[in-house]
Amino acid sequence: QVHLVESGGGLVQAGGSLRLSCAASGRTFVEYAVGWFRQAPGMEREFVSAISWNGSNAYVDDSLKDRFTISRDNGKMSVYLQMNSLKPEDTAVYYCAAETRSDGGRYYLTSYASDYDYWGQGTQVTVSS
Repeated sequence: QVHLVESGGGLVQAGGSLRLSCAASGRTFVEYAVGWFRQAPGMEREFVSAISWNGSNAYVDDSLKDRFTISRDNGKMSVYLQMNSLKPEDTAVYYCAAETRSDGGRYYLTSYASDYDYWGQGTQVTVSS
């Protein structure tokens, strides 16, 4: 069992930065790939980024890779999403999720929400213009 808690969201002006954190409990967390997703009001949940169990494999959606960076610290049982040059269209609830069925994302990181097994409650990010 893995329990995930996101933090670091808030209100920021366009052009600003935020660093989201995903803190995990459950010792097997370090074996799993972790993804970040976001969902804006009235929109479907969309993939943002994912990282393998040890951070050696990481992927950010092409539309975001110039501004967002994912990282993890297994010693702190945490995954981070650094978001720079934020835009109003980045406004959404951001979720982290753990994917337990693959090889920890060593060779492939999935962008499908249905492939992720454990989810946090989300953290709100609001970017004002």
